[in-house]
Amino acid sequence: MNNKIKILSLTLSLWAATTAAQSKVNDYLHIPGPIQLNNTSYNLVWTSHPNNNYYKQEYLTAGDNLEKFKSLVTVDFLQGNFQPRDLAGQKVEELKKLKATNPMINYNVYEKNQEYILDFLISQASADGKGIAIIERNVYRYHAVDNNGVKGLLLFAASQRAYGPEVTAFLKKLSVEKSKLVDAVATYKLPEVSIK
Repeated sequence: MNNKIKILSLTLSLWAATTAAQSKVNDYLHIPGPIQLNNTSYNLVWTSHPNNNYYKQEYLTAGDNLEKFKSLVTVDFLQGNFQPRDLAGQKVEELKKLKATNPMINYNVYEKNQEYILDFLISQASADGKGIAIIERNVYRYHAVDNNGVKGLLLFAASQRAYGPEVTAFLKKLSVEKSKLVDAVATYKLPEVSIK
């Protein structure tokens, strides 16, 4: 896999909410909001356009915040000739490497109609190394876009987090409702990307 895809995959795989707050939010992708997913409403709260072909937009529920969110929707767009299989595969390779030192990491990959869905669990240990500070479940949907000459890759992602003492309850709930978020992301009507 070439270095360009590796760099873009690393950009896509950064954990959400690691950047400073900004005063103005630009809807670069012109997505009508709020986003409704899993009977929950998400509003656009943060955007970034760090280079000519990469756009990132993050959405939260009312009352949630990027520094310590419980539920987040992300829409990323990479303009260019990118294949869902390549970027999903790159993320899987990254997870395999992380799993060597973090046994909590777990993932499943689903493919249908040349779209890929990656369902994965990651965690961050507590400062003393004796527990889990953050557990995060992500469902990434990779979709190729060819819209009026605009080609690229759309990543539609849903993330859920729990912190410290909430982790055990989060994992129990996940074991019962594992397919619910995957189904919601898989059946979500993806927005048409419009870049101006």
